[in-house]
Amino acid sequence: MPRNVLITGGSSGVGLATVRQFADNGDNVWFTYHSRREVAESVATELRRAQNAEVRAFAFRQGERDSHDELLAALPGPVDVLVNNAAVGTRSIDRYVPDARDRDEAFLRINSIGPLWLIRQLLPGMTERGYGRIVNVCSVGGGVAQFPGFDIVDGMSKAALAYLTRHLAAETAHGPVCVMAVCPGAVDTPMLRESTLDHLTPRGRLAFEANLPKGRLIRPEEIAELVWWMCREGARILHGAVVDASMGLGVHPGLITGRSMEPARVSGGHPGDC
Repeated sequence: MPRNVLITGGSSGVGLATVRQFADNGDNVWFTYHSRREVAESVATELRRAQNAEVRAFAFRQGERDSHDELLAALPGPVDVLVNNAAVGTRSIDRYVPDARDRDEAFLRINSIGPLWLIRQLLPGMTERGYGRIVNVCSVGGGVAQFPGFDIVDGMSKAALAYLTRHLAAETAHGPVCVMAVCPGAVDTPMLRESTLDHLTPRGRLAFEANLPKGRLIRPEEIAELVWWMCREGARILHGAVVDASMGLGVHPGLITGRSMEPARVSGGHPGDC
C-alpha cells in the first residue's frame, strides 16, 4: 500500500531528489516549498503524469506557527512518513531575514524548532495508527563534527536537530514509530553552490573538490536513496541513529578546514548545506 509521505523543502536539492525517490517507488508524496511556486507546481505535475501517483506541493514557512497550522489543515490525509529536510543556510537565510540582528534566532527557529513543531503535530497520529517514520536531515557540520571557520549558529541549529532525533528516539523506543537522522556532507545542491562553490575561482573549486573524500561532491540522489531506504522495514534497527552520510568528511573535517583550503572558508559557507 502506498504511504503518505511529507517532505519539507522539496522543490530543489536533496529535497527534490527525495520527492522523486519516494514517488518513483509508489508512495503518495506531499512536499513543501517556501518560494518559487511555479517550480514546485511544475515538479508535482511532472511526477503525477510520469508515475500516476499523488504528488502535491504546499507553500510553507517553517518555524511560523500560523503556517504550520495551515499546512496540517491543507494536507489531504494522515502522514505516515515525515522527512524534515527544509532548512536555511549561511547565504539563503539573508533572503528570509533581512535584519542581521534577527539572524541567529532565525537559524534556530527554522532549522531546529520548525522540525520539532512538525514532529509534535504528527507523531501522535502515527503512534495511534501504529506506524510511522521520521527522518531528520541534519548536516555533517554540527550533526557529526565541528568545522572551525564556518558559521557557528548554522552548526548549532543542526546539532540541535541531531539531539532532537536521539531524544525523540529514546522516548519512542517501545512505540511503532522509527526516528533517525541523516547528516550529509558536501552535496552538489543550489544551497552549497550559493554558500560556497560560487565564491570560488575555477582553480579554487577544483582544489575544494579534490580535497573532499573520494575527490568529489555527493549527488543529491545518493542522499535521497539513503533517506528512502531508512524508511523501509529493514531499517528499523537504525531507530535513534544519526547517520554520517558525508563520505568520510565527518571523521576528517580538516580536509576542508585546513590551511590549504583557506579560500573555501572565506565565504562563510557550511558543509552539509543541502
